[in-house]
Amino acid sequence: MAERAKQIAILGSTGSIGRNGLEVILASGGRLQAIALTANSRLEELVAQARRFHPRWVVAASTAVAKGFDFSGLPAGTELLVGPEGVEQVASSAEVDVVLAAIVGSAGLRGTWAALEAGKTVALANKETLVTAGPLVMELARRRGSCLLPVDSEHSAVFQALQAGRRSEVRRIVLTASGGPFRRHSREQLRQVTVEEALNHPNWDMGPKITVDSATMMNKALEIIEARWLFDLSPDQIDVVVHPQSVIHSMVEYVDGSVVAQLSPPDMKLPIQYALSWPHRTEGPAERIDWKQAMCLEFEPPDLERFPALGLGYEAARRGGTAGAVLNAANEAAVAAFLERRLPFHKIVPACRAVLACHNYDAHPSLSQLLELDGWARKEVAHWIQ
Repeated sequence: MAERAKQIAILGSTGSIGRNGLEVILASGGRLQAIALTANSRLEELVAQARRFHPRWVVAASTAVAKGFDFSGLPAGTELLVGPEGVEQVASSAEVDVVLAAIVGSAGLRGTWAALEAGKTVALANKETLVTAGPLVMELARRRGSCLLPVDSEHSAVFQALQAGRRSEVRRIVLTASGGPFRRHSREQLRQVTVEEALNHPNWDMGPKITVDSATMMNKALEIIEARWLFDLSPDQIDVVVHPQSVIHSMVEYVDGSVVAQLSPPDMKLPIQYALSWPHRTEGPAERIDWKQAMCLEFEPPDLERFPALGLGYEAARRGGTAGAVLNAANEAAVAAFLERRLPFHKIVPACRAVLACHNYDAHPSLSQLLELDGWARKEVAHWIQ
């Protein structure tokens, strides 16, 4: 008998990860099926996706945006849910096998939490979930028997390379960073960066928030925190190296000196498919390396003075507690202000540092405390800008 298709709920189906996830499902030959799709504001695209994939549910997560929208284009058999409660409902549904958590920012925590509480396998593309509430999330996953699989290309690479040895044999992991579009910029040049320049990433096609994070290297800072909790490492076991080609996605160094790396072109479809199909590897639509072409792979240490976000990432990883939630929320608010042209590029990280330094730190916060501090940090950034 043919194996039953895995039923996939995509939280954030109209974003970059969500769209790539649907391409993976489309190319799976029926092994994967989209049972639920959710979106916040791009409701026309959500309806178009529903007409193509015929999911059991679609969720318009924002009640304000959904109000007055014409959903008559939804196909027969697709049920409409509205509001964040709808996201939680599909994430925890007994009919769902895997939840692809692809909502950008701390807004993705709620759906991921519901999926883990229901014992689901979660393909996690939302790094902010672990940055904000890493210890609580990992404890919930252990308690409920949930499986948390990384989708970030760097963490997927580490996860794959970890299959080469025992965890006790790991000396450190090395996260690679493209360096973004400004790795050769002077401090004076960084003061002049425009929104358009920051959104022009040399390798990856991502949403605006993540693209700006890559330009400041805050993306890597958040990945340090995510890796600390996801792989149960000390911050001293996590290194970062700049690798402009984005072909080696990360590495694991073992105690004997062996370094195991995962290579592929910069295409998010591969880590998405690996998480959705795990523990199996299957044919897929991701781009392949052409070994008949000459290729040069470069590495260099990151410049912590020009890109101080990395230092904040290590600080938050070492401190734990409320530090990650505050850093993440401050960064989201600062990036939004930059994209709205209310904050210059070179002030994004200083705003985050100031808010992190003045918050009431708690080493063992509850989830409600973290959510409260998330709101507080955003308001503090607004005050800082003024």
